[in-house]
Amino acid sequence: MRGNPHTKAVLERIAGEQQLECREMLSRPKPGESEVDLLRFQSQFLATGAAPAVQLVKKGSRGGGNTNLDQPLLQDSRDVVTLDNLPDSPPALVPAPPKRARPSPSCPLPEHEDPEERLNRHDQHITAVLTKIIERDTSSVAVSLPVPSDVAFPPVFHRSQERQGKSATSGKRSIFAQEIAAKRASETSVPPVREVSTPDPPDGAASCEALTPREQGSQLPWGSRGFQGPHLVTGKGLGSKNAEQEAQTIHEENIAKLHAMAPEEILREQQRLLAQLDPSLVTFLRSPSRTHEQAGEKTTEEQRPGGHSVEFTGEEPIVPTSASEPRQEDDLDPGPPALALPVTPHKEWVHMDTVELEKLHWTQDLPPLRKKQTQERMQARFNLQGELLAPDVDLPTHLGLHHHGEEAERAGYSLQELFHLTRSQVSQQRALALHVLAQVIGRAQAGEFRDRLVGSVLRLLLDAGFLFLLRFSLDDRVDGVIAAAVQALRALLVAPGDEELLDSTFSWYRGALVFPLMPSQEDEDNEDEDEEKVKSKSPEQGNRPPSDLARHDVIKGLLATNLLPRLRYLLEVTCPAPSVVLDILAVLIRLARHSLESATRVLECPRLIETIVREFLPTSWSPVGAGPAPSLHRVPCAAAMKLLRVLASAGRNIAARLLSSFDLRSRLSRFLAEAPQEMALPPEEAEALSSEAFRLWAVAASYGQGADLYRELYPVLMRALQDMPEELSTQTPRPLSMQRIASLLTLLAQLTLAASSTTPEPSSDSAGASVSATPSSITWTQVSGLQPLVELCLRQTLKLLPRPEMWQALGPVPTACLLFLDAHYQAWSQQPSLCPGDWLQDMERLSESLLLPLLRTPTLGSLWDSLGSCSPLCNPQFCVRAPEALPSLVSLSSTGGRPSLSLAGSASPFPFLTALLCLFNTLARIHKGLCDQLAAILATPGLQNYFLQCLAPMAAPHLTPFSTWALRHEYHLQYLALILAQKAATVRPDLAINAALHHSMVLALLSRLLPGSEHLAHELLLSCVFRLEFLPERASGGLEAADFSDQLSLGSSKDSGCGRGTLLAQACQDLPSIRSCYLTHCSLPRASLLASQASYRGELQRVPGLLLPVPKEPLLPTDWPFLPLIHLYHQATDTAPGLPPADTIGTALRALQWVLVLESWRPQALWAVPPAARLARLMCVFLVDSELFRETPVQHLVAALLARLCQPQVLLDLKLDCPLPGLASFPDLYASFLEHFEAVSYGDHLFGALVLLPLQRRFSVTLRLALFGEHVGALRALGLPLTQLPVSLECYTEPPEDNLALLQLYFRALVTGALCPRWCPVLYAVAVAHVNSFIFSQDPKSSEEVKAARRSLLQKTWLLADEGLRQHLLHYKLPNSALPEGFELYPQLPPLRQQYLQRLTSGMLQNGVSEA
Repeated sequence: MRGNPHTKAVLERIAGEQQLECREMLSRPKPGESEVDLLRFQSQFLATGAAPAVQLVKKGSRGGGNTNLDQPLLQDSRDVVTLDNLPDSPPALVPAPPKRARPSPSCPLPEHEDPEERLNRHDQHITAVLTKIIERDTSSVAVSLPVPSDVAFPPVFHRSQERQGKSATSGKRSIFAQEIAAKRASETSVPPVREVSTPDPPDGAASCEALTPREQGSQLPWGSRGFQGPHLVTGKGLGSKNAEQEAQTIHEENIAKLHAMAPEEILREQQRLLAQLDPSLVTFLRSPSRTHEQAGEKTTEEQRPGGHSVEFTGEEPIVPTSASEPRQEDDLDPGPPALALPVTPHKEWVHMDTVELEKLHWTQDLPPLRKKQTQERMQARFNLQGELLAPDVDLPTHLGLHHHGEEAERAGYSLQELFHLTRSQVSQQRALALHVLAQVIGRAQAGEFRDRLVGSVLRLLLDAGFLFLLRFSLDDRVDGVIAAAVQALRALLVAPGDEELLDSTFSWYRGALVFPLMPSQEDEDNEDEDEEKVKSKSPEQGNRPPSDLARHDVIKGLLATNLLPRLRYLLEVTCPAPSVVLDILAVLIRLARHSLESATRVLECPRLIETIVREFLPTSWSPVGAGPAPSLHRVPCAAAMKLLRVLASAGRNIAARLLSSFDLRSRLSRFLAEAPQEMALPPEEAEALSSEAFRLWAVAASYGQGADLYRELYPVLMRALQDMPEELSTQTPRPLSMQRIASLLTLLAQLTLAASSTTPEPSSDSAGASVSATPSSITWTQVSGLQPLVELCLRQTLKLLPRPEMWQALGPVPTACLLFLDAHYQAWSQQPSLCPGDWLQDMERLSESLLLPLLRTPTLGSLWDSLGSCSPLCNPQFCVRAPEALPSLVSLSSTGGRPSLSLAGSASPFPFLTALLCLFNTLARIHKGLCDQLAAILATPGLQNYFLQCLAPMAAPHLTPFSTWALRHEYHLQYLALILAQKAATVRPDLAINAALHHSMVLALLSRLLPGSEHLAHELLLSCVFRLEFLPERASGGLEAADFSDQLSLGSSKDSGCGRGTLLAQACQDLPSIRSCYLTHCSLPRASLLASQASYRGELQRVPGLLLPVPKEPLLPTDWPFLPLIHLYHQATDTAPGLPPADTIGTALRALQWVLVLESWRPQALWAVPPAARLARLMCVFLVDSELFRETPVQHLVAALLARLCQPQVLLDLKLDCPLPGLASFPDLYASFLEHFEAVSYGDHLFGALVLLPLQRRFSVTLRLALFGEHVGALRALGLPLTQLPVSLECYTEPPEDNLALLQLYFRALVTGALCPRWCPVLYAVAVAHVNSFIFSQDPKSSEEVKAARRSLLQKTWLLADEGLRQHLLHYKLPNSALPEGFELYPQLPPLRQQYLQRLTSGMLQNGVSEA
């Protein structure tokens, strides 16, 4: 590695230091030791006489072949460090220098001569002049003493003063250099300019004129003014007085030599010199900047390309290239292009004494915008408002959208450029970048880039670390950057419309209960993380880095970065602007909605809630006008009240701590005592603050807390109720006023429920133990007078029902009125001290005067008709996850948006109809006499059509955050309608309307209910699913129709005693036992069930919180009818003992009975369960033990279910190769089934039928190989007759088998007698058919291996000793189940087969003779 001696020296030094470290007598210098210590170490080293670590060698001659490499070479005095295993020659140069001849070994170079001196002596090209630096002789230079001055310091020169006699060379010099040059010129009296005239060309000029313009430009013409004097050798450094004359002599000799050379020789020498010189040196010599620096021009040649002026320095003239004589550069090294600047820089400008052209490129005009006609993706660019700019948009530059390096002609900034700008040192740039990113995120979440961008903007930013960049920006010391970071954090976390949606539905039926906005599961793509999570338990999860947490949950990752203390500091210390305060509160609300854990951390953050309550919920404040407030501190803020409400919704303990520790009672009294228009706040803010105060109180009342405020604020509530009719009668109801009224009615409904006299029973479970059972302080007499005022408001709102615009403007007010009446009658009926006749009469009055007339109005029918168009279940496009929605950041956004005709839209009929059905159910439950009258609502055509749409075949709804929220409200309406139908069917069975339709809806709803609805699922199982009134087929000829259908179907049982009609009749009689069985095996978690029951029943003291469980999946699986069979199978496979035999038989019987009922009368209930999954569940019955399948009732039920699976329309959907729900691998299950069959079947025909069903030709060959390869012994027990085969024999024989291994197993089983028509007639016929088809096939595309196997099998068949088997294999014709053998035979072989057989046998005989 001669080319890098420094690297070799470093490596040798490292090796030497390693050797020195091994010696104990020497020590290394340590930090802090002085030079004296270093000298002492040197003396010690020299005294030891040790060899140095670095060995200095002399580079020897490369030509000497007999050089001893082991001895150091001392040819010269230079020190060269050698390194082993490295090449001696340097890498090749481009262009490579000409190779010199190597000296012969016979004539070695003299050793005493320095190679460098020899090189300098022989190499006389221009590099020797440029690289040879000779110190200037100053012996003859006169020494001038400093000129004395009268002042202490020289006068200060100002740029503005005029400088006379300024040289033309000052364009590239600093002010200091110009002054020094002027001073020297005045002192030495050197003539500044020497006029040079253009001489006549020499005699030899004629020969050079014939050169081409390129050749003329590539050499210096001697007729130019540049040859008046030498350029390189000036003689200035010579000590003699005739230095200039000597330089001129040398110059004339050079000119004479050039005259004597031909043009071709000149070009050749020029090319040789260019090849030998360093390319960078050539570029430097040719660069215009060097030429201009020597000439001292005022402006550059590129700025004045057509100039003919010649400027001189005091040294030598420089001739610029004119436009008429363009300078042609060599092709190998073209000069830089001309730079056209919009303005000409002057040296009077600041910092423009030296013009650096490469730094002025940005002042040029932008290149023209290229409109690419391509389908390739282009980088997205955004303007300062976050809008996506089209790739071909042409915007003016004054908008500030072109300040970037890449794609300078395109306006806008990419995400990468904005991300880079957020780390700028200029605070304004950081704030601007964060502001633009906030706008981009907001527009992305609003769906503006849905069809214009590929990929997700949010995912791209989060993957780039944007989340933690925002966290770092919050720690900035500039208020503008902090404000922009908070704005971007809000845009990232708070999806647009989420809070408005949840606020507007707070007064719906169970609208205060919401799902937590947290991911339901870890990212499934990262399996390694899942494995680590299984290995590392909860103690290690707290130590996971924030980046790891944020990858799965953005909120958890943020909370791990101490975000809450920083937000508290911003609110408490910095006192930010109102917009920043609102953004911080919005972020805190989003954190509180994440989970109970996050809400608890917000509550427990030191001084955070105290600061918010003190600063933004004061009890006294200065009046605030309608305009924008300069500060929100010490001013009531509705967002702060909402934060407390969301925190209280997370759990009853948090609500109790808020009420007791932060004096919220006094603040609620303060904000509710005055009407919104009387507060010294802007009208909108006052309305929102009042609404949030009512909602916070309602949340506390839903736990049975805050009831003591009712007595204090009773006059205020009564005054608000009395003012409601006036507010509702306005021409244009204000949305904020309607929200406030609905919140008030929701509060009154909760307070009315709190007046119920029911007290919770003590519970020993954890959920009940953590809930206090403090009796309510509200009595019934305190709330009984509210009902007339609310009923008056309801009547007034119902008058607006025929006017859709006014009805939609009312919002949730009619819904809240109906829910209050429901709570009123529910609490009234639970008062033991009152007469039941009073509330029964009042219910009759309400139904006759208000509810029954409402049912007859045509406008209500239009609401029922619009259910299907607003249903998220029937319109799944409403619930598709938005493109920007991330699994790690849950939001309620969806691609469908929230149009007016949707569940969350303004024209949605769901909230009002759900509340109406809730009231009807309460009235029907308390007053049985009103049940048949109120049930008339179920006969509405709109409701029936809606049920039919919900029962149509459709895929299971995909669970997204928005779909779970929307489907929960839709399921409420379905549940209440079905419960009302059940009540009506119980009271008047003869008047049951559409019982089969309602039963189908019950079954569909049961498999769709989500977590949090455990009470609804339990009630459906208890009262609706197994209700005999919902099975009208039992009394309308359904039993006889089942028997007749089985008699018409192929392969049905001829025994009338075990027909399907008889089995269904027995199942209808055993419905109570079936219900008990499913209540046991479909039991839900007890804690979740108790919490759900407390919420739906109004048991306020037992409600743990208003946050529902995370909706990972529906409560019950789609195959819930098979759950008892699955449980039996798992108990049998576990090591622990299972149920007693009697319970096992009873459980299996009840499950099979119910599945048969569903298969016969409710087949749509099992549409979600594939036929293959149903077959696998039936196989579990035989795998439970060795005796269960022998029970006669079990045999009859399984046979009936197998016949249903073998129907032609069902058999087409039987696909065993597809993944099955709840089953890892069907081949593994079938292998276990074969093993169990071989062990315990004893030739059971039903067991054999299940074994034969998966062996059909269209299913996987793996199943057939498992039987004929690993369980051949099971063939002897497969004695199912051909007449009892549940499917056609052609399903096994067509198409012909093409698996060579299986065909060989068929032939082996036939030849060895393992497969015999006596004990396995079905598979015997199948094997004969496939072997016959194979040995006589004439497929020309077959491989040689297949052809050889075919000939071998045919030869073996011809030589079989068993004449019957030989006859069957050779003369097989068609399958026929009616014949004893199962197939027809040819009387004699067809001619083609006969000829083929003769050819094969004759060849076989000849081979045998030749071998003999």
